[in-house]
Amino acid sequence: MTTPETADLPLDQVRTLLAVVDEGTFDAAAAALHVTPSAVSQRIKALEQRTGRVLLLRTKPVRPTESGAMLVRLARQVARLERDAYAELGLSGAAGAPTRVSIAVNADSLATWFLGALTELPQEPRICFEVRREDEAHTAALLREGAVMAAVTSSPEPVPGCAVRFLGRMRYLPCAGPGFAGRHLGGPLREALGVAPVVVFDRRDDFQDGFARRFGHDGASSTRHYVPTSEGFVEAIAAGLGWGMVPEPQAEPLLRTGRLVDFAPDLSVDAPLHWQQWKLDSPALAMVADAVTAAARRALRR
Repeated sequence: MTTPETADLPLDQVRTLLAVVDEGTFDAAAAALHVTPSAVSQRIKALEQRTGRVLLLRTKPVRPTESGAMLVRLARQVARLERDAYAELGLSGAAGAPTRVSIAVNADSLATWFLGALTELPQEPRICFEVRREDEAHTAALLREGAVMAAVTSSPEPVPGCAVRFLGRMRYLPCAGPGFAGRHLGGPLREALGVAPVVVFDRRDDFQDGFARRFGHDGASSTRHYVPTSEGFVEAIAAGLGWGMVPEPQAEPLLRTGRLVDFAPDLSVDAPLHWQQWKLDSPALAMVADAVTAAARRALRR
C-alpha cells in the first residue's frame, strides 16, 4: 500500500531537479527558476528524502544518478504533456511557440535518410528539433536518462516507458579506394585485413573490427585513422587512407563512378535500426514517428 509520504511527487521539486540537471549547477538552476540557491537545495534535499534515494552527483556539472535520471525523464514528459495541453486549449503562452522535439540519431542515418523525414512534416503545428548525434548502440542511453524524447537505436528492447518500432536495416559494404585496394587488398583477405590501414568513425565504432573478426583476426589493423563525421569517413576511404564499412546509400554513387570498390561483395553487413519514443499521447511526437517510419521504409532494407 502506498503511504501518504510516497503517494505523489511534488512537481515543483521534480521541475527543480530537471533545472539543476539542465543548467549544471544549483546556482544556475536558481537563476533559471527565479528562486534562491538555498530554495533549490532545499527542494532537492526534500525530494531525495521523499524518494529515499540520492538523485544527484554533486559534481561540476552535476549529474543525475540512475534514480535521478528516472525522475528527470518524468519531468520532461510532464513538461511535454503540459505544452501539448496548452496548445490544444489555445491558452496564452502556447500561441506562436513551436513544439520542441528532441531526438538522438546515429551519424549514418543523419547523413543519408533521416533529415528527409523531418522535411516531410506538415507546417502546422510548428515543430522545431533538437537532434543529438550518437552511435546507434548508445542512443537508448539518452532516452533512459531523459535527455531525448525519441531515438534511432540498434536496440529492440524498449527503454522503460518507451515504445519500439522496427525501422529497417542499414546495409554496410566493405569498401576502399581502387588504388588502396590494389596496394593493400590484392591478396587473400584473411592476411590483408590484419595489416591494411583502416578508417574508423570513432573509438566506439566496431564495424571494421567486427568485419575483420570474420576472418579470424582479433580486430582490424592497429594502423587506423579516426574520422568522426559520416561524410568525412566516406571521403577518407575514397581518398585512399584506408578501408572501411560504408553505408550502402553513400557507397552506391561512388561505386558507380569508380571512386570506391567493394572488395568483398558477398560479405556486406546489415545493421537493424529501431525507433524508440516515450509512451506519450503527444500529437507532435506521433507525427514525427510516422514521418520517420515512412522515410525509413523507403530508404532501408526490410
